[in-house]
Amino acid sequence: MTGPQEHTHLMLVAPSANRVYTAGAAPLAAAELELCGPFTDVRPVTLAGVDYLGFDVPALDADALRVLAGHSTHLATFERAGTADDPLLRPVEVPATAVLDDDLVTIPKYQGKTNELFTRLLLNLTLAQVRTRTEGPLTVLDPLCGRGTTLTTAWLAGHHAAGVEADVKALEQMAAFLKTWLRRKRLKHTADVSPVRRDGKSLGRRLDVEVRPAEGPALRLTAFSGDTRQSAELYGRRTFDAVVTDAPYGVVHGSQSDVRGVSGRRDRSAAGLLREAVPVWAGQLKDGGALGISWNTLGMTREELAEVLSATGLEPFDGGPWLQLAHRVDASIQRDLMVARKV
Repeated sequence: MTGPQEHTHLMLVAPSANRVYTAGAAPLAAAELELCGPFTDVRPVTLAGVDYLGFDVPALDADALRVLAGHSTHLATFERAGTADDPLLRPVEVPATAVLDDDLVTIPKYQGKTNELFTRLLLNLTLAQVRTRTEGPLTVLDPLCGRGTTLTTAWLAGHHAAGVEADVKALEQMAAFLKTWLRRKRLKHTADVSPVRRDGKSLGRRLDVEVRPAEGPALRLTAFSGDTRQSAELYGRRTFDAVVTDAPYGVVHGSQSDVRGVSGRRDRSAAGLLREAVPVWAGQLKDGGALGISWNTLGMTREELAEVLSATGLEPFDGGPWLQLAHRVDASIQRDLMVARKV
C-alpha cells in the first residue's frame, strides 16, 4: 500500500464504517472527501497496520475543516510530520459541526432503516452541490422520508427538514420519538401532529416540530403523510434548497414502507415510481438547488436515472469520483448515488 509520505494529511475513518460498507468503505469515503472539498489525491493509506485516507489540500482553512468535521466517517485528522523513514502524525483540531446530539439519529432502530452513515454521505454530497441564494440554514426535503433518518440528519447539520411519507404509522412513530427525545434533552421546542383536510376530506396527517438548539437558530421540521407524487400539492408553493432521498430498493423489508407503483400494485423496482416522482421533486427545487438519490441499480441503471433527471431540466453530475459511489449492500441490492442540480 502506498505510504503516507506522499500526502500532507491523513484522515482516520471511524471503525463503524468498515462494518457497514465492508470492502466499499474506503472508495466511498474517498469520493465524499474529494467531491465535498478542496482535497486532491485522495486514496487509502496504511500506516503501522492502521487504515487512513491520505489527501493533499492547499490550506486547511475554516471551510476545509468544516468539510472534514462533517464527513460521514470522520474520526480524526492528522498532519504528516517527521520524515519518510520516521513518520510522525500531528493531530489537527476540527470544529464541532453537529448542533444537536447525534443520538437523535442513532437511537432509532427498526427494520429497513437506512444506515445513518450512508444517509450523512448522501446528504453531504447533495448539499455540496447546492448553489441557491439562501442565507442561514438550508431547507432539505426527503419525499420518501420513512421514520425520518434524513430529516434528523439534516437537523444535526443545522438545516431545516421536510418530508413526505406514505405510511401514516411511520409518521406517527417519528413524531412520538421526536417528542420523547426533545423532552428528555430538555430542549425548547414545539411539536404537534394535526389532521390535513381539504374540501371536507381527510388527506392524512401533518407533523410540525421546531427546536431551539443550545447554539444557532431555531430549526423546523415538517412532514406530511401522503403519496410522494403529491408532494408539490402537499407543500404548495414552498420550494427547497435540496431534495435528498433513498429510493425503495425493490425488496421486502417486512414493513409497509413500499410505495405503490404506477399500476396501483407495490412497485418493487422503484423505476416506475421515480419516473413519475422525479419531475414533481425537481419542480420543488429552488434555482441552484440539488437533488440527491440513492437507489438499487439492479432495478434501474445509472444511465436510465440520468435520463429521467435530465428530462426534468436537472444536470446530473457524472464521471470521476461520482463513479466510485456504487457499492454492494447484499445479494439483491447494488446501491448507487446520483446528484443533479437545477440550473
